[in-house]
Amino acid sequence: MPLVKVNELLQHATEHHYGVAAMNTINFETIQCAVAAAENERVPIIIQFYPGFDRFIPLNFISYMAKELARKATVPVAVHLDHSAGFEIAMAGIRDGFPSVMVDGSALPFEENVALTARVVEAANVFGVDVEAELGHVGMGQNLADMEADLFTNVDEAVAFVERTGCGSLAIAVGNAHGDYAREPNLDFDRIREIRRAVSVPLVLHGCSGIPDEQMREAVNLGMSKFNIATEYFAASYSAFDHVIEATGHNRNGVAMFIGARKEMTAFVTEKIRLLNPNKFSL
Repeated sequence: MPLVKVNELLQHATEHHYGVAAMNTINFETIQCAVAAAENERVPIIIQFYPGFDRFIPLNFISYMAKELARKATVPVAVHLDHSAGFEIAMAGIRDGFPSVMVDGSALPFEENVALTARVVEAANVFGVDVEAELGHVGMGQNLADMEADLFTNVDEAVAFVERTGCGSLAIAVGNAHGDYAREPNLDFDRIREIRRAVSVPLVLHGCSGIPDEQMREAVNLGMSKFNIATEYFAASYSAFDHVIEATGHNRNGVAMFIGARKEMTAFVTEKIRLLNPNKFSL
């Protein structure tokens, strides 16, 4: 299967009523295990990278690895740069080979977010790069104030934002937040339904680590297409390493640790893919 565009993949998911797991990665193993899970389940997947991790691995290294594994995969795989906090970061992602970037101006006033996003879209279009944007405040799950309804995405603003920016997909705030949750989240399904009816582009849910399974399935059925998973995947990777170390009796074999952890890491992503595929789509 060739490397595919994120927007093409999300449009397909919207039409066929499944959600795409967008797995945040940090190295070869996290990419490889996510792709392996998608191949096992015969569904597409998105591999993404948070630009703040470039102090551990350069953007061009991770984009090259992800795209090479995508090109060799037996299912469609898209590659995306997550949460660019400004124009320069988004442009760095494009420079370093990401076929899709997110620009996050959600902390800015509405007009400034529109201006920033439109500027990134205009530049990205020159290079054929997809752009995800965000409207509404998707904060941190440990901060209860970040999940108050007055910070959620406004439906009318979402319509105007998409029309004025030309973004290819839109991340929305509907009771979700990043990282671990201080309390169980409660997604605003009515708002998801209204935004889905009002805008034409695929919708994205950030902060999917810790959202109850039944709420994730309902978000899929209401038409959300991209589901970002980071915290839980990194926690699952940690647990996998821990289990291998315990099983091998702390023999200091780092190679065996990396190899042995793959099965458990792949199983975690497989579980998330199945959760986001309530209607049993398969290639």
